[in-house]
Amino acid sequence: MNDVDAAAAQQVRADDRAHVFHSWSAQAHVDAIPIAGGSGSYFWDYEGKRYLDFSSQLVNLNIGHGHPKVVQAIQDQAAKLATIAPALGSDVRGEAARLIAERAPGDLDRVFFTNGGADANEHAIRMARLQTGRPTILSAYRSYHGATGGAIALTGDPRRWANTPTGQSVAHFFGPYAYRSAFHSDSEEQESQRALQHLRDVVQLQGPSTIAAIIQESVVGTNGILVPPPGYLAGVRELCDEYGILLIADEVMAGFGRCGEWFAIQHWDVVPDLITFAKGVNSGYVPLGGVILGPKTYQRFADQPYPGGLTYSGHPLGCAAAVASIKAFEDEGILENARKLGETVVEPRLQEFKAKHASVGDVRGLGMFWAIELVKDKDTREPLVPFNAAGDAAAPMGAFAAACKKEGLWPFIHMNRTHVVPPCNISEDELRTGLDIIDAALDVADEHAGG
Repeated sequence: MNDVDAAAAQQVRADDRAHVFHSWSAQAHVDAIPIAGGSGSYFWDYEGKRYLDFSSQLVNLNIGHGHPKVVQAIQDQAAKLATIAPALGSDVRGEAARLIAERAPGDLDRVFFTNGGADANEHAIRMARLQTGRPTILSAYRSYHGATGGAIALTGDPRRWANTPTGQSVAHFFGPYAYRSAFHSDSEEQESQRALQHLRDVVQLQGPSTIAAIIQESVVGTNGILVPPPGYLAGVRELCDEYGILLIADEVMAGFGRCGEWFAIQHWDVVPDLITFAKGVNSGYVPLGGVILGPKTYQRFADQPYPGGLTYSGHPLGCAAAVASIKAFEDEGILENARKLGETVVEPRLQEFKAKHASVGDVRGLGMFWAIELVKDKDTREPLVPFNAAGDAAAPMGAFAAACKKEGLWPFIHMNRTHVVPPCNISEDELRTGLDIIDAALDVADEHAGG
């Protein structure tokens, strides 16, 4: 490391510690690694150490670091028109909306742009409540929908506990999770049937006439990469139709190639009423999210103003990045790459891990969206660390993560799981390198497993 790099790293760290207030963190214990740059599937620090990004940062960097076509689009747009009010027409906003709508399922053909995923979910539930005249939203316990007021109320995981606001009418239910079935199921088919019956019971007890929407991550993300069993999403669609409830598909993490399709729900040929998106739409190069809606929701606001908006709705730089990203996905076969490598490289290798390592209880996923669930005992399925563990209780997962980072891989860790979520355009060689590092790091996790 030369003196210039050392000085830069020192300044980044000093400014960060003195002035940045970090998300989800005890501030006095934050020591963020200064990052100097990134390209493709890698990023590096000021000492020149490279990390293979198996987290895609926050599972949003679907097209990798520094993609030249997306960077150029942002530069060109900044030189032409850096920003414009939402009420005025924008060529790139219209083009981005058209490209997104053309790839959405069914008759979803209009896009309301937001700044990210949380406010996309905020506006989706607002639209649902206004369209139906009903107050309540149902969401799963194993879910994350964002950290703003309404989105955190929708969220089922422990991040909700300290944040649930008053005045939000939200009820939670158990979604399917065959490995840790709440319904004592012994097959995916049974899990699907019993989860649907449970949801029907919740609807009945909550009161169908009070429920505006059911919001579901098409594939649950941070809370376990839970791929819905056959028939489940179709069953939810039928239940919603029966009672006039809207179905909102949260595709913030699962969409735009992450699961090998433009939208994960397309794997099951189900058409929701609303889709929320963000993250992979332009890999977070400029913040952008949105709600995709169809004619029924549009007609509700055709002659009556929609009571919502954002200063930066459809920001030109974000939309320019989205247009370039969508075109690059098609020109470079990125959807096909995610599907192929998920099927031919990730799944077989993770199955090998399951057979080889005492700590690997379950593996699941599709595309470039996989979870390895770590356990103390394969027979009892006791998690390697307790639910929502912190501090010393989370040490085994910390040791696994440290082993990955030491060998130059940046993992995505949540509770007792590590997720395999690299950029969707990762090469096969890079993918195999990362999986080799995880394989070796699992030896560390095995030291904490008893059977």
